[in-house]
Amino acid sequence: MGESWATLGVDLHLETGGDTAHGGVRKGLTDALREAVRGGRLAPGTRLPSSRSLAVDLGIARNTVADAYADLVAEGWLTARQGSGTRVAERPVAPPVRPAPTRRPAGAPTYDLHPGTPDLSSFPRAEWLKAARRALAAAPNAALGYGDPRGRTELREALAGYLARARGVSADPDRIVITSGFVHGLSILGRVLRARGLREAAVESYGLDIHWNLLHRAGLRTAPLALDDLGTDVAGLAGGPAKAVLLTPAHQFPIGSPLHPDRRAAVVDWARREGGLILEDDYDGEFRYDRQPVGALQGLDPEHVVYLGTASKSLAPGLRLGWVVLPSGLRDEVVGEKDAAGWSGSALDQLTLAEFLTSGAYDRHVRGARLRYRRRRDQLVAALAERSPETRATGIAAGLHAVLELPPGTEQSVVQAANWERLAVQGLSRFRHPLAAVRRQDALVVGYGTPAEHAWAGALEALCRVLP
Repeated sequence: MGESWATLGVDLHLETGGDTAHGGVRKGLTDALREAVRGGRLAPGTRLPSSRSLAVDLGIARNTVADAYADLVAEGWLTARQGSGTRVAERPVAPPVRPAPTRRPAGAPTYDLHPGTPDLSSFPRAEWLKAARRALAAAPNAALGYGDPRGRTELREALAGYLARARGVSADPDRIVITSGFVHGLSILGRVLRARGLREAAVESYGLDIHWNLLHRAGLRTAPLALDDLGTDVAGLAGGPAKAVLLTPAHQFPIGSPLHPDRRAAVVDWARREGGLILEDDYDGEFRYDRQPVGALQGLDPEHVVYLGTASKSLAPGLRLGWVVLPSGLRDEVVGEKDAAGWSGSALDQLTLAEFLTSGAYDRHVRGARLRYRRRRDQLVAALAERSPETRATGIAAGLHAVLELPPGTEQSVVQAANWERLAVQGLSRFRHPLAAVRRQDALVVGYGTPAEHAWAGALEALCRVLP
């Protein structure tokens, strides 16, 4: 055990009432420690308290202290060695991964490797335009009216056939609701669940904060479930207060592992036994490379799983087209909530997607995109083997992104080095739920599907330059 904070005689002046969901306490502690070292109040070689002791002294979470220590180790202010604890560095100067200019480069990054967006330059403009013309020519006059809040019948019928064939979804057109993307669908569901009396929803310990924040705005607490090599550990749901859980079972975002078959069965059993509801985010279900596609969880129990899909990864997020496949007992509430909000989307875009699906153009586009993204994935793996053999890529059997594991304590410095190279990347810690109990190792989440085709080679070269 290290010393208690009081014996060091340093007053951090730390304000612990910050916004913990946005890292306020962590940032305040990191800044206070950095200034204590810089100002000489913490001398080189000083051993700091253990994360547990300091957390108790300051009345904050232990993980917050551990994360602040890790940030300062990455910056070079502190050192951490097994058996020696955490100490102030002898020469606390933050060492960049590469020589960097004294001022941060201005302007947008040259290359973008953020996950979540496909290659927009590959959008099938000509085929989409043909489908739009055919759809508009065949559309009844009533299609130009306000219409059904569930969305156009043509699209719901086309989706029912496609989802059953491609994803194993049990999809009755009458139980499909068209949304303006995944976020729209999740926000509707959050409000419906809160109106039903739910107070808490379980989520994965790594994911997107925009989704957690949507549920928070609907009035639901979010409780993270542990994550290991078998995917999300759904055992934590049993007997707990959460009666709904948001999962990415086919390809966990961002870690990339599929939910183990035993856990798929277990979470469905939980939903049946306790009257729970599973919200399945099938965000990139079309893109599988090295194995057979993992079917949708919804096929195991359509009455306890809400299936949410989107055209954002397969086509483009700017289309604002998504869909929700609902249990029979939830349909009327979701339709009513959507209708009350008055957010129905473009009927012409819905008709165009319906034509795109039924004509076979969607399947042809997805097959071509799958080949392009697999080729990029293979080029990324080959470049790592040649240029950074210690860097291991995981989660690469599917999807449009990879997780690149880094040496402990280097994530922040690699992200900073990428910034100087005008390369936009994100560290894995960016996707960690603030209440998650366990922090995974340092890593980058690299969206290899994002760059335009002409920019991919340059983006890959810039990435290799900043890796350890």
